[in-house]
Amino acid sequence: MTAGSQPGVGRLVAVVVTHNRLAKLKPTLARLLAVDPAHLQAVVVVDNACSDGTDKWLDTQRDPRLTAIASAENIGGAGGFERGLRHAMQHLDPDWLVVMDDDACPAPDTLARFHNSPRSPDTAYAAAVYFPDGRICEMNRPSCNPFWSPALFLRTLTRGRDGYHIPHSAYDVEVPCPIDLTSFVGLFLSRQIVEDSGYPDPGLFLYGDDVIYTLTLRRRGWNILFDPALRFEHDFSTFEAQGPQTIRPLWKVYYFCRNRLLMYRAAAPVLFWLLLPLLGLKWHLAGGRYGADKPLYLRLLRRALRDAAARNTELSHGEVLALAGGSVSGSECPDGSGPAGSDPSAESTG
Repeated sequence: MTAGSQPGVGRLVAVVVTHNRLAKLKPTLARLLAVDPAHLQAVVVVDNACSDGTDKWLDTQRDPRLTAIASAENIGGAGGFERGLRHAMQHLDPDWLVVMDDDACPAPDTLARFHNSPRSPDTAYAAAVYFPDGRICEMNRPSCNPFWSPALFLRTLTRGRDGYHIPHSAYDVEVPCPIDLTSFVGLFLSRQIVEDSGYPDPGLFLYGDDVIYTLTLRRRGWNILFDPALRFEHDFSTFEAQGPQTIRPLWKVYYFCRNRLLMYRAAAPVLFWLLLPLLGLKWHLAGGRYGADKPLYLRLLRRALRDAAARNTELSHGEVLALAGGSVSGSECPDGSGPAGSDPSAESTG
């Protein structure tokens, strides 16, 4: 145990995934490296094929706690978190890990608060995530699985997102509350949990890797608590409910549809087989909104449905781009955050 760490906590390692957002990464890394070394022993930054000078800037950083890992190819947010967590586990001897996107960082006292309260290694802890202006970041509001509770399921039918997401009032109390799924912004994982449950599936690329991973933890018997004392800031301003008819560039349709179905499969394995044809039909009808791109959209959708049914996440990103006709317009390699990735039952806008 590192000197200064509290009993039961030990070594804490942060894992950050970044792609072409150096202006966001700089304040995040500055905040992390300003933390007392007794409360944060190492930081792993996964440079996810950045082309904006991130690699050169990281080379200028001299804090011995920092490790930069460069990926030569596009591995998406899911691949970035898998690679960063795996490196930390294999080389940095963590007792705990905390993950975040490049545009998110802990409040100045958050990691000290993590150390200063009892922490159980059979429990993951999810932070309260806010926008920099103090508003709750809806994209990162944790949830309970409505398919595991009839009462919660009925409430979800009548109240939508507010039926299964924790209430805003949970942010104002001191007592943590149990949850089933959350995002990769401010998620604290014990060494034991990662050793038992493994790493996020890198084949998911983007959308839903956090939901699927945390649901998997719960299904394996681990606990997750939302702790409002662990405050994170997320400088993210483009959250909106999305359906496949709004997604650009076109290749994202494949990941949106396949991973959304895999989220349902993780949340409700039996109901998944009912949802597969229903959502398939709904999304097929949305193809008309793509105009001249409809044939490519339908090709991506068919492959997404097939791979979701087979639970196949092995299609490479290059193969996905080829299915989309080689379309690489827009942001080809996001850092892993995505407006469609956090709601396993919010299928109201497809």
